Parts: sequence; C-alpha cells; structure tokens
Amino acid sequence: MLRKTLASGSIVLVTLWGPVPTAALAAEAAADTHRKKPLHEVLLERLRTTDALKPSLADVHPVTAMYNREAVIPPQCYTRTEQSFNPCYVCHQNSIGHENVMNDGELQHNYSFSDLGTRNHWKNLFEDRSERLSGISDDQILDWVADDNYSALGAKLKATGFTGWIPDLENLHQGAQAFDKYGFAKDGSHWVAFNYKPMPSTFWPTNGSTDDVMIRLAPRFRQDKSGRYSRDVYRANLAIVEATIKGVRTIGTLPVDEKEVARDLDGDGELSIATRITDTNAYVGAAEGEYLEPYLYPAGTEFLHTVRYIGLDGEGSPGISTRMKEVRYMRKWRFYNKPVYARYYDVEIMEKEMGHLPGYTNLGDHGLDNGFGWSVQGFIENRKGELRVATFEENTFCMGCHGSIGSTIDKTFSFARKIDGAAGWGYIDLRGMRDAPTRNEIRGEIETYLERVGGGSEFRNNDEMKRRWFRADGSLDVDKVRAARDVYELLMPSKERALSLNKAYKLIVEDQDFIYGRDAILSPPEHVYDRVDNVETVTLPLEKVYKWDIRLDWGGGHSVVAAGADKGTARR
Repeated sequence: MLRKTLASGSIVLVTLWGPVPTAALAAEAAADTHRKKPLHEVLLERLRTTDALKPSLADVHPVTAMYNREAVIPPQCYTRTEQSFNPCYVCHQNSIGHENVMNDGELQHNYSFSDLGTRNHWKNLFEDRSERLSGISDDQILDWVADDNYSALGAKLKATGFTGWIPDLENLHQGAQAFDKYGFAKDGSHWVAFNYKPMPSTFWPTNGSTDDVMIRLAPRFRQDKSGRYSRDVYRANLAIVEATIKGVRTIGTLPVDEKEVARDLDGDGELSIATRITDTNAYVGAAEGEYLEPYLYPAGTEFLHTVRYIGLDGEGSPGISTRMKEVRYMRKWRFYNKPVYARYYDVEIMEKEMGHLPGYTNLGDHGLDNGFGWSVQGFIENRKGELRVATFEENTFCMGCHGSIGSTIDKTFSFARKIDGAAGWGYIDLRGMRDAPTRNEIRGEIETYLERVGGGSEFRNNDEMKRRWFRADGSLDVDKVRAARDVYELLMPSKERALSLNKAYKLIVEDQDFIYGRDAILSPPEHVYDRVDNVETVTLPLEKVYKWDIRLDWGGGHSVVAAGADKGTARR
C-alpha cells in the first residue's frame, strides 16, 4: 500500500555496480545457457555462485536490471485485512504536525497500487520450506548464528577500494559489550547506542529478527567552541536532537557540566551539573549557530542499524545474535527545511498521478539517495554468510520505509521511539521495558496492536503469539497481556520458534534470492494476496482506520479502560 517516486521529478540513468560494461552482460544474457532467462535471473545466478564482496552486476538502467520495479512495496502490504484487521496504521498516517506531510492515511482503507504493484512479487512468501528446514539441525543453526561475520567487513571493503562508509565501530558483533553503560562506543568512534521499543511488528523478535541502532552526530556537535572534543557538549547536543525529533521543549539528559558548555541548560540560574535541558532551541559548543528546525536531524547525522538472527544463550533464552543478517547505514548528507520537504511530497504525488514507477539516484558506493537528503547503503549476507555490499534492488527495498510512508519522522523510525531522556541512553534491552502507549492513546502499544491486527504479525501467521495472548475464540486476552513482566516477555519467541526462524532465514541466504523476499516464513501464510485489485479487493471500513503516532508516551502507566474505549482513536 505504498510507493515511491523520484523526489527530483526526473528519472535518471544509474550505474548499478560499474565495472562490467552493458555489452558484456548483454552477451552473457544472449548465451545459450541464459537465452530464455530474464536479466534479473542472470544476476541472481551470479549471486548464487560467487563469494565476491561486491559482485559485478552491470552498467545498465534499473528498469532492465530489476526484477521488481515496485520493490518499495513490502510484502506486508499484500495482507488480507478481511474488513476487520488493520496492520497498515503503523505506516500510513496523515500529518500530525511534524515534517512528514505525505498524508497517506487513506492507504489504510484503500488499495492504490500501480498496475505493476498489484502483483505480489514476493515469491518467497509462498515457498514451502518445511522439508529443507528439517535438513538443518539445531546444532548447525546455533553454530551459524554464533559466528562473527561483521569484524572482517571493514578490512575487506578497504582492500577493494570501496569509497562509501566502511564499518568503523569495533566489536559491534558483541552487542552491549561494545558500549559503556551510557551507550557510548568504547572504541572512541563516537557512535552512541540508545534503547528503543521495536516497531510493530516486522521488527518484533517473535517474527524473526533482533536488531540494534546507533546514532552519531557530525564532529562539530561533539566539540566545544575551540574545536576540542567534549563529552559534555556531545551529551547536550544528543539530548537537544532528541527533543527536536520528538517535538518537546524539555528533555532529560545524561549529566552535563554547564560550565563546559557555557550555558545554563536547565534554567536554574547557575552553571552546575544539569540532568534536564529546558533550553532546547539551540545547539551548544561548536554547533551553537547551526540551524535547528523541529522534527529534522541536523546535516551529517548518521545511523547504524544491524539486523540480526535470534541468539540463544547457554540456558536457551533468546536475545541478540553475534551473526548479522544485514548492516544498514544512513547519513543525512544534505539538509532540507520543511517547505522543501513539502514540495518534494507534492512532486511525488504528481509523479504517482502520472503513473511513473519508483526511481532513485544511485550514489555508487554510498548507496541510494532517498530523495530527502539521506543516503542509504546496506550490506547483506552472501551465500556463505559473509557480509557483502547490497545490490541496487536490495537497497531499493529499503526506500519504501525510509521515504514513502507517512508515519516516520525525518524518514527514520527508532530514535523517535527511544526511552525518554537519560534512561534511554544505552544499548537496547527489552527486559524491564514496559508496554508504553503511543502518544494520544491510553493502552499499551503492543496490546493495542495485537487487538487491531488480530494476531502477532501483519500476516497473522504467528501461531505462538496466538497461543500466548489470544483466547480460543480469537479475541485478545487483555488481562494476560497486561500481566506480562515487560516487552521482552511479550515479544521474544520460545527457543523452538527461534531455532526455526533462524533456519528459515538461512535458507534465503543460501538461495540469495532476497529480491523475492527476506521474511523468515515457516510456512506459506494464509492471509496474503498474490494479486490485488485496486477496485474489487475487499478493504477496511472507516471505523477500522486509526490515528497513530510513532512517538511513545513513556510517562504514563498501564490504564485499565472499558472495552471498546480504543475506538475513540479511530478516524470517523
């Protein structure tokens, strides 16, 4: 239910990888072994037979090279809503006051695909892997997810002359051990981990993946006015960015020496140790004069996101794994203010009305430009499990969520969902995290989602979540959900399910067919369309359309409300 067009309003010729000329690939495609094969299958064969860090895939237009020109539409958008179940609301929202004015809330109850997009191209959803899954032992998959495939990536990239971002956070494969208790990387790289609530529900561990996210501000945000690195300046500016993205005037912070930043941050009339910032209208230190606009990150902001398997400790408890499925990197290489953003959204609407398919500027080793000032680059496992550079189409898959949905704030998800203030600085930990409601709602976000969706995933195919939190008649057991200790208990799978999900994803790695989908599916989901008709396919009634805010209300507690009170948040 989403799409993306090139924000600049023009389609450009792009270089997918560069070194292999078009003529060479055309000759290969014309050879007897490939005569009847589409070009994307030729490229897929290369991925299945090479261990190259950066496979040579051709100097061709993406229309020719891509299997799915609508790769920005994720598999979840083909879910059957059956006039009752709405997983769409966490992505598709009208503007609620921040910079995102895509206003795509109507996609909760209307299908609006291009002709190409009406077909579900995610063939891996419908593949029965049960026989192949049985061929992987528990010991094999435990060994697999425990391996470190991250540490060698940086050196390999440098050896190839790679000019994009090269992983510079040491020991990230060790998870929390790579950071101090406040989230600052121990290696001095200035990456900072933060504790956030996973986005419903693809990134819930019970559906196949664990993850972590780190932020890094540009050097001037870490320096005092003399250009010297200052941990106090960095802490203050991180807190100010948090307040900016969340749209609040006051925010808690890790202790900051106000004498070091030369400003009375907490407004108490003296320069002392501040644990709260009331003056969030300007940055401090060398960045003091930087332009600040609510809901927008400053230029140079970076995000590092790793998507991982479900690790299992010695006692069988699930958590983050050492092995990484993907390493994703974003950098705000150019700052646009809100009026420019609004104009780009207008252009996108016009492009869609003209029937243009999505297109993105290729930045070479720096990935793709999402059209809103962010470059996005990904690294994904090759057939042996070593991380490699993602292909153009594999990166395009990320563009839908990081450019084409109405619920994000400055095209990002996790930072707006960080636990507020000082308590949220530190490596992600779902233990002890409560089911906080989203802003302007009363009930816990997970509780609300489970009821609105009618299951533990968009596809409603998570049988374990149904057994845990739903009654035999299909209704949500609200009392049981509220009795859960924390988000960890609500969202972590059993050991048995974790092993199965890890095995399912490993099969996709072996096949290297990420262009057909990368969801860890144990069996073909029942509630998914293979094709959608924009007019005839059953849609949701308006009373099942909801207003929703990606930000969370960490200040309140669980509130017991009368049945049906949730309907007050529906859009009438």
